[in-house]
Amino acid sequence: MIAIRLNQDTLQLPDGATLATLVASLDKPPAALATAVNGDFVPRDQRGQHVLRDGDAVMTFEPITGG
Repeated sequence: MIAIRLNQDTLQLPDGATLATLVASLDKPPAALATAVNGDFVPRDQRGQHVLRDGDAVMTFEPITGG
């Protein structure tokens, strides 16, 4: 198991968990969220390849769009 920070909470996840797995477990649709790990933006199409590590800080947020 690994411990990560998700926004302001600490979560335990199994070793090998990806960002895509984490985002899919949240209450919001994955397409509605932007993500960053340790301050670096992770594009939606790269979440499945981004393996989370013990101590990672993950931030999810709804991007602001419009004109």
